[in-house]
Amino acid sequence: MMSTSLLSRDVLRHHALASSPVDRLADARRRTDELFAIVHPDALYDRPIAERHRIVFYIGHLEAFDWNLLHDRELGLESFHPDFDRLFAFGIDPVGGGLPTDQPSEWPSMAAVLGYVEKCRTALDQAMLDRVMLGKELPAALSSIPPASGAHGFSFATLLEVAIEHRLMHAETLAYMLHQLPLDRKLPQPVPFDLASSPFVPGNVDIPAGRVSLGISRDSGAFGWDNEFESHTVNLPAFSMDRFKITNGEYLDFMEAGGYENRTLWDAQDWDWITEHKISHPAFWKRGDHSASSLDRSSLNRTWLYRTMFNDVSLPLAWPVYVSQAEAKAYANWVGKSLPTEAEWQRAAYCTPQGEQRPYPWGSESPSPGFGNFDFARWEPAPVNAHPAGKSAFGAEGMLGNGWEWTSSEFAPFPGFAAFPFYPGYSANFFDGKHFVMKGGSARTAACMLRSTFRNWFQAQYQPIYTGFRCVSR
Repeated sequence: MMSTSLLSRDVLRHHALASSPVDRLADARRRTDELFAIVHPDALYDRPIAERHRIVFYIGHLEAFDWNLLHDRELGLESFHPDFDRLFAFGIDPVGGGLPTDQPSEWPSMAAVLGYVEKCRTALDQAMLDRVMLGKELPAALSSIPPASGAHGFSFATLLEVAIEHRLMHAETLAYMLHQLPLDRKLPQPVPFDLASSPFVPGNVDIPAGRVSLGISRDSGAFGWDNEFESHTVNLPAFSMDRFKITNGEYLDFMEAGGYENRTLWDAQDWDWITEHKISHPAFWKRGDHSASSLDRSSLNRTWLYRTMFNDVSLPLAWPVYVSQAEAKAYANWVGKSLPTEAEWQRAAYCTPQGEQRPYPWGSESPSPGFGNFDFARWEPAPVNAHPAGKSAFGAEGMLGNGWEWTSSEFAPFPGFAAFPFYPGYSANFFDGKHFVMKGGSARTAACMLRSTFRNWFQAQYQPIYTGFRCVSR
């Protein structure tokens, strides 16, 4: 559906840029193009999730973001379609400010949107190629934040990294949106997956009292979004955490016990939400065959199906359950525990009994398939015990990939926070006490965003995201 980037791999390699941000931008474009390609042409103006824009918006938005970020301040290009630059500039906050009411007829034609995409890509790519030909090669590694040159004191390489990660974030957002699109509105894909799992016994890992570092130091020269700065240390008392993410099977026990009918398990606002919207199960579950005569565990399982991207399957009990934070808190209350704070999650994932802090739960080796279900490896989750090689030093498994994990921490600025001047609302607009930090990553999270400091966030009552949880005792 989308055109091939002018900056092909061969051109980039010829100019010694195969590992540069420009090459990675081309790869990120391929990721999002592949997602739009699974949508039936008749469904491109659909709205799979009521709180989100129609699909057509995102086709234009990804290019408008890159264009608005780079075209004038860095590449000296004049806008050729200011109206589209504004129309596709910003998304909307899920569960915030009421549901959108726009109609398909209010959006431009697909031909016009695709024409805009093509012009944006061609102009940006040619300008970047010209920059290379003039000897202004982009470094493979990013410069300091903030460096001494570039727009608002940020280097061109840093702005490109923003464009890359923004697009890769949307590659995940689009995936969970399209997950909710009816199966007949998508083009079937040959995507085999294995529902089998090996036996495991849920348990806990004990985390002794100690310190944990959160955030990035500006002196490090590492890339991060504005909410990842500044580095600081938190002291924590001892606590115990679930070894694995909570599974569909464990959550099924909660439902069988009447979890959605027990008012005492829910915060007042969350109870109002589930009763007003008649929420009675996770968004990825759907009711199946209710003909079973009894509700023992095996027959109850047959009454539930799981929505995979391209099929409905019998509920996989060993996969992590994906729920809103409201649902996760109710489950935690049911078992007499609570959700971890951001600092507790960070310590369990990255610290060691010896007091060190590692880049990844398993150590310093870069993310690879043996360590977890991430970086677009699958459309679906894997069993929670599928990647023992990725366990943390304290023995917690699956903390990177296979589903983000809710924390109890409000999304708030770290000490020393400063908004990106070229994107002032990226984080600051959500420091409202209504959004909560998620850590880890899902099967559709790019490897570059598996760094220990990356912070994701959503409102507590938002269901259709790839986010699970584990509980702690203190």
